[in-house]
Amino acid sequence: MKDIFKIAVLVSGGGTNLQSIIDNINSGYLNCSIEMVISDREDIYALKRAEDNNIKTYVLDKNTYGESLSDEILKIVEEKVDLIVLAGWLSHLKGNLIDRFANNIINIHPSLIPSFSGKGMYGIKVHEKAIEYGVKVSGCTVHIVDSGMDTGPIILQRAVPVLTEDTAETLQKRVLVEEHVALSEAIKYFIENKIEIIHRKVIINS
Repeated sequence: MKDIFKIAVLVSGGGTNLQSIIDNINSGYLNCSIEMVISDREDIYALKRAEDNNIKTYVLDKNTYGESLSDEILKIVEEKVDLIVLAGWLSHLKGNLIDRFANNIINIHPSLIPSFSGKGMYGIKVHEKAIEYGVKVSGCTVHIVDSGMDTGPIILQRAVPVLTEDTAETLQKRVLVEEHVALSEAIKYFIENKIEIIHRKVIINS
């Protein structure tokens, strides 16, 4: 019998995407185990969500670890998980962690990459830029994490309309609904070994 698929979830905030993964595991949609939740900040609600579900937590404060943050994460996750999931994680991962988990780290970003992505583009700022620019469609992107900032191959995207009366906050709420669907969908592809990456193109095999 195959061992259950194991993931680590990295968080920096409230953890609604983490909660959506937990809910999808509990419902049976995702056949995997969250082995650990790692935060780069103390006292965030995502940690409480993990603790309430008896998931082991680690806090690696980004101000304390600085440039060595990725190496510290690698010490915790190496040979313990199959996939690393960034769910509202704000620190830049790099170095040996990216190499050891090549094509097995994924991130969810609240726009249709390459729009409104890269350095400084996170959280409500993304939606403010989308409203400011006047786009008619926005959404979210799940992508492979590489050494760049939101530059890895795209696994899937989900779109939402941008309404005339939208504010950054109302758009954020609409996109977040799709994030909760998309992130678990991408994780499921990994669990079922359906992901094939050819150059920048991600093929989802049936």
